[in-house]
Amino acid sequence: MLSLTPPLPRPVLHRLLPKFFLLALAAFFFAHPLFAAATKVHTVTLGAFRRVPYTQPDATPDTKADETSTLKIRPLFVDERQKEWTTGEIHDVTDRTFTVRRALRLNDALPTDAAPHWIWQPGPWLSVDRVTGHITSLHLPDFDAAVSDVVWFRDYAAYCGTATTAKGGLFAIVAQLGARRPVVLKQIGAWPQSNHFIPVCQPAQWQRLPMRVTLKPTGGEPTIYDVVGTASLVEEGDNADDN
Repeated sequence: MLSLTPPLPRPVLHRLLPKFFLLALAAFFFAHPLFAAATKVHTVTLGAFRRVPYTQPDATPDTKADETSTLKIRPLFVDERQKEWTTGEIHDVTDRTFTVRRALRLNDALPTDAAPHWIWQPGPWLSVDRVTGHITSLHLPDFDAAVSDVVWFRDYAAYCGTATTAKGGLFAIVAQLGARRPVVLKQIGAWPQSNHFIPVCQPAQWQRLPMRVTLKPTGGEPTIYDVVGTASLVEEGDNADDN
């Protein structure tokens, strides 16, 4: 059979072969699932702080002062899309994972109110992966948003928590990310209390070697706890992409 297309001159063919080879190689790599997943890079950023009205949970009509009580919040972006509002500083757990506290905008309107009444409150803690952009809500044991002032060290969180059982109780707690049970769980007082200090506990104080933490109820005696744990249990998925 005769070809109707004349063959390309040899110099032209030599110039085109490298281009065809590079195009075929690029098409192969970009089509490969491992390479395609690795090339998707997420960008996690935090915006500027701004102040919003905030009322302490234990405020009364006599002590409430929305004009002077404020909460510093800032947005959390993944790939330039806002995902959450946050409050406070971040804590770097690893070089790719950090924790930050979520800020919640709640509707405080009563059933008899004619319109919504939006208020800001500090919420639970979040874990954020800078590589995958994945955001996880942390369920810290007996965490009470109105009581617990979490102080982080490595992948450990130290704070005072309140039990939700019938007996109640105020507890000193050290939780490790990824662990099922707290590393430290010790009752240090009764809860609820009709007249309690604000804040309920002082911020925890960490010591590196040996690893120890001091927790102290406001107006009470400090207690030192030895923290014995293993390597970090933080799970950092390389190919997770939930956003």
